[in-house]
Amino acid sequence: MLKTLIGDKAFFDGMAIYFERHDGEAATVEQFLAAMAEASGRDLSQFFIWYTQSGTPELAVSGTYRAATRRYELHIAQTCPPTADDGDKKPLHIPLRLGLIGADGEDIPLSLKNGATLNGDVIELSEPEHHFVFENVPARPVLSLNRGFSAPVRISADRHENDLLRQMASDSDPFNRWEAGQVYGARLLKSLVAAVRSGEPLRTGAGLGDALRACLDDRTLEPAFVAQMLQLPGEADLALEIGTDVDPGAIHVAREHLRMTIGQALHDEMVALHDHFSSSGPYAPDAASAGERSLRAMALSYLVAADPVKGAKRAFAQYSSAGNMTDIMAALSVLATAECPERTTALADFYERWKDDHLVVDKWLALQAGAPFAHTPDAVRQLMRHDSFSLSNPNKVRALVGTFAAANPVAFNAPGGEGYGLVADVVLALDPVNPQVAARLSGAFRNWRILEPTRRANAETAMQRIAAAADLSRDTTEIISKMLQ
Repeated sequence: MLKTLIGDKAFFDGMAIYFERHDGEAATVEQFLAAMAEASGRDLSQFFIWYTQSGTPELAVSGTYRAATRRYELHIAQTCPPTADDGDKKPLHIPLRLGLIGADGEDIPLSLKNGATLNGDVIELSEPEHHFVFENVPARPVLSLNRGFSAPVRISADRHENDLLRQMASDSDPFNRWEAGQVYGARLLKSLVAAVRSGEPLRTGAGLGDALRACLDDRTLEPAFVAQMLQLPGEADLALEIGTDVDPGAIHVAREHLRMTIGQALHDEMVALHDHFSSSGPYAPDAASAGERSLRAMALSYLVAADPVKGAKRAFAQYSSAGNMTDIMAALSVLATAECPERTTALADFYERWKDDHLVVDKWLALQAGAPFAHTPDAVRQLMRHDSFSLSNPNKVRALVGTFAAANPVAFNAPGGEGYGLVADVVLALDPVNPQVAARLSGAFRNWRILEPTRRANAETAMQRIAAAADLSRDTTEIISKMLQ
């Protein structure tokens, strides 16, 4: 943040001054900033408030485009909510890197009204409110704010869906591009969840598909980043964002519907990606190769979502021919969440090949525990009787029951309460022999109050059953009692 404010050269010159004066000595923040101020010729006294005032600043942002004058007006108000140690907050000196994205996806040159000074692409906030007017803006732009995470602030802005899609397709700042996709994806998924619960027709997500296609076509993006762009917000994150009356089953249906429609819309691109990044040479552990494998795995997951029959055959072919564990696990992970004959065959084969490697068997257990099926609670109970599982082995408990409870929201939160009952049974069986693991497993119920009434009641019943057990350990009692308060 300080480097953004004073520039790279001044920052490193300041570092040189600082170490020359204080190398090997105990120095203060004031002395560090004094060196930076000397190197840059800037007054950094207000910036020092960052080090003395607690709390995270919040920025309320609004923008207006004036077509007649080709001006874009940006209004930003900063506040810092009161904290226990201080209720009277002072305005901070905040550097914000920004861009204005044009209709062609390119950044518009930044020029402030009346020739006001602009430090490259950085604006500076030092008062409670600021109003910036940018000139020579040919059309309504899309604002890309806080590029490079130039300041640790929270931003509140009314962002139009089309603006988010344009950011996804073309923003030159990678984080803002990814974040726009997450915001848009969450909004779309929440609307789909509402439609699932009300029985309304589900949207196809065509706009999201087009924006993702632009990412796939952008040859300047690294495969690892494209894989991240293709990753939709997770079900657990969506549940927390919805916040009340949560139906995990509806969330799962909505997310799978969106994955299916995107996979169908981008089918040819996904096939090309999966084929292009097929491994033909020896395994390479470098970052570039890892990114390619990640993107190939993501493409495979969309192909299975779009067409479970053909996709499963492609996934099984990858599983059978893969020459490294990463590609094997990528294919098996996709098959583990698909109800198809290939799933059973691959899981059985995997166990026979790796049954003597306990760490790999843990992955095998976890994959099955994470399957989003109605019969998964029964499958987990069966696996608890498998030769590879032992209740006295914490790693096995975490791999199987821990994965089920923490990473399978649809099966753990089964409407009939089967998932809650399973976890409660394991907690009660485990508590006398390993209360620490039992207590940690109990934490899976922590968000029970946000669930819809039926699931909420079932979760509470399971927790009450744990709480009522005789001789319950102090560890588990503390966790359960706090959640029930």
